Amino acid sequence: MTTVDAASFLVIVLCATGAAAFTAAVAGRLVVPVVVVELVLGILVGPQVLKIAVVDHFTDFFANVGLGMLFFFAGYEIEIDRIKGVALKLAGLGWVASLLLAHAAALVLWLLGAIDAPVYVACAMSTTAIGTLLPILRDSGDLRSPFGTKLLAAGAVGEFGPIMLMTVFLSTEAPAHQVAILLAFVAVSLIVGYVAVRSAGRGWAVLDRTLHSSSQLAVRLVVVMVLALIALAAEMGLDLLLGGFMAGLIFRQVVGEHQVEVLESKLTAVGYGFLIPFFFVVSGMRFDLDALLGSATALLLLPLFLALFLLVRGLPAMVLYRRQLDGRARQALALYTSTQLPLVVAITALAVDAGSMDPATAASLVGAGILSTLCFPVLALRLRAAAA
Repeated sequence: MTTVDAASFLVIVLCATGAAAFTAAVAGRLVVPVVVVELVLGILVGPQVLKIAVVDHFTDFFANVGLGMLFFFAGYEIEIDRIKGVALKLAGLGWVASLLLAHAAALVLWLLGAIDAPVYVACAMSTTAIGTLLPILRDSGDLRSPFGTKLLAAGAVGEFGPIMLMTVFLSTEAPAHQVAILLAFVAVSLIVGYVAVRSAGRGWAVLDRTLHSSSQLAVRLVVVMVLALIALAAEMGLDLLLGGFMAGLIFRQVVGEHQVEVLESKLTAVGYGFLIPFFFVVSGMRFDLDALLGSATALLLLPLFLALFLLVRGLPAMVLYRRQLDGRARQALALYTSTQLPLVVAITALAVDAGSMDPATAASLVGAGILSTLCFPVLALRLRAAAA
């Protein structure tokens, strides 16, 4: 039996509610992404500051489900028909360039003795937190704009590419073995997607009617799909992020051209109203503040990593989109694509658990990710507002 720390669970829920209340109160005067407030509150109530809440197996389960839901929305917002073509091509070129820049920077830092695990560090620096940016883009109205299309493509590749790297190359298993498992998972996911699309075509009217009844069948089916693919990925030794991401991609194909505003609203309420805030608050509670403050090197690396995020992900955006976007739009795109957090948390946790990365280095990367989520979207929003 798993013991439940009800007090810690309540504190986490209160932090999530307090974060939402704070951002609503300062809206219009100060732009602060709610995820940053959730992380900061998690650090404050966690075992290294106020010590009024701890992470147990129960809260860890909810945090993992929240992470899966975060990547479900990241996959769901990717409309292949919308981003294919030039947008997807530029996104792919940009991520490859970012990966090369990240490995070059990590190699230099490793040769200087500033970091260990350069491959993990490079992988973390090549990510984009598109799942974290989605609520910001949705609220600003950029999500459905041509600018949003380019950002979605860049963010999709910036999350899917590192997930593939984690799955294949950063695992303890042999790469060939992991590739075989990955292909098997993709094959199963495609079969699930095919069956779901065929079934939805015949029964969409029934699903639509349940949205206004107590059964909420459509919502329950989505939850089942997310949890099933997360469980499948975990059982196959893959990262749960991949399960959530694939569930989002599949559900996007299931929805197709149907009008699903009501369903999306309900899923947003479940995901962003409860499960996803759990992940960010718990991530703050896990943040190793002692390792960061106890190392002068780690404190120096934090602003350096923040600058490298902008260099690694922002520079390719500034160069590749010269003919696609004007100067302000390219700067905003560079800032958005340089925003990193969920995958940085996942990659550093994997590296520390494997004994490959020092906790101080991991804390520096996560701290830089927190600052990037706090600063870069705010600057990008101001650039977009000035351009408008």
